[in-house]
Amino acid sequence: MTHLIRFGAKLSPQGTTIAALRAFWRMADESGFDHLWVYDHLAGVGNSATVAEPDPAIDLFDGWTLLAAMASQTRDARLGCMVTANSLRHPAVLAKIATTVDHLSGGRLEFGIGTGWAEYEHRMLNLELGSPRHRIEKLAEALTVIRALWSPERSVDFAGEHYTLDQAVHSPKPLQRPHPPIWLGGTGEKRMLKLVAEQADVWNTVNHDGVEEAARLSGVLDRWCSEVGRDPAQIRRSVQLRPNPRRVLDDVAPWLDAGFTEIVLFFRPEQPLADLEQVAERLPELRALR
Repeated sequence: MTHLIRFGAKLSPQGTTIAALRAFWRMADESGFDHLWVYDHLAGVGNSATVAEPDPAIDLFDGWTLLAAMASQTRDARLGCMVTANSLRHPAVLAKIATTVDHLSGGRLEFGIGTGWAEYEHRMLNLELGSPRHRIEKLAEALTVIRALWSPERSVDFAGEHYTLDQAVHSPKPLQRPHPPIWLGGTGEKRMLKLVAEQADVWNTVNHDGVEEAARLSGVLDRWCSEVGRDPAQIRRSVQLRPNPRRVLDDVAPWLDAGFTEIVLFFRPEQPLADLEQVAERLPELRALR
């Protein structure tokens, strides 16, 4: 199975303005980017590698609310949240929000989700986070709930360890059938990548440790696919990169060589339009790399 190479543009909704976000989305959409992204946090954070406390001086807008606005500001690009923190919402509520965005966008939603990780967000609102294992088990159950609500069934009963549904209704269903593509973000080899093999249409990672490590993890995902009886080629591989606009071809090429076909480019909030314009001019060359 050969997947098309697609390029996304992501501008985080912190330290910016609504006007700047709208301008970014419009330019990216008109320039031919395949998908556009925000992220899902509750408080602005600095640039330190280990985030312990929110920065009250940084403004931050809600990701899913922005997706509704993005749907009205764009025409062609697909859109999503990279990635939603499962720990912040009941999955039935999230399923309803996502369905609404799918309708607002005319069926363009890409459903990105992960376990949630920011301890400070959960602490400040007294929300449960739990251990990594607990989060993954909870995410697995949440995905079961969401898929059930998105199914043709008129009502859903579910009794799990973390969630319970009692004749829950979900109408309308998403425009996309059987459901919007599910993107799972995470790198845990023992549990998270197994969940990706079982549930995801796309696996997403972030370029923290380089392409060689990501390729190794992609191989681990292949083995989990064999374990659960799924063709590894059914799962597209995605990476988030923060490119240098002047050498974006060099930044992207190794990832395409490693089999990653969904490339999400993360733009700095300081000068997003200038950087976006430079990268947009190279889109034809980027698409020709493979």
